[in-house]
Amino acid sequence: MIEGRAVGALAANCYLFSCPETKKAMVVDPGGDGKKIYRWILEQGLKVEYILLTHGHMDHIGAVDELKGLLGDVLVGIHSADAGMLTDGRKNLSSYFGQGLAFQKADLLLSDGQELMVGKERVKVIATPGHSPGSVCFLCSDGLISGDTLFAGSIGRTDFPGGSMNQLLDGVRKKLLILPDDTRVFPGHGEETSIREEKQFNPFLS
Repeated sequence: MIEGRAVGALAANCYLFSCPETKKAMVVDPGGDGKKIYRWILEQGLKVEYILLTHGHMDHIGAVDELKGLLGDVLVGIHSADAGMLTDGRKNLSSYFGQGLAFQKADLLLSDGQELMVGKERVKVIATPGHSPGSVCFLCSDGLISGDTLFAGSIGRTDFPGGSMNQLLDGVRKKLLILPDDTRVFPGHGEETSIREEKQFNPFLS
């Protein structure tokens, strides 16, 4: 089951995906409000095994160390191409806002096609570079957590360092739009959508 809440100053969507049978879970993109996310996890009675990051920009990683400290024995995962963003405020863009945030190194370097088990639920990593070099999406039984790659009616920015419009569009078309039309899409900002809706109505994909 996927549940989402907007967190942090830039209202990035943080998601909880859990296995109903085992109550094991993963957190995706804890961009801020670490204590609120922790309380949310406790309210759901979940045992978090992973904190996974769709990419390394500050609005998606801002509470990663705080949340890991509260949860204890969890693994933080990010694609290898974005791993340096965790430890460098210039790369994660926080230095541009006068913060210069640096975090601990990831425990797990993700790669395209990799599969993780959350309880009895399978989660597949789909690399979709373009918004950042290491942007990924997570495909699970409830749908696709798309980070800042694909939004309702839009796509991610590509004007940050390491961004590429051609790469992003290529990944969306070849890896995401091939998913079943009824696949639910949970983006990094804004409202839920579906593969069908984006095929039909997204002006960037026409």
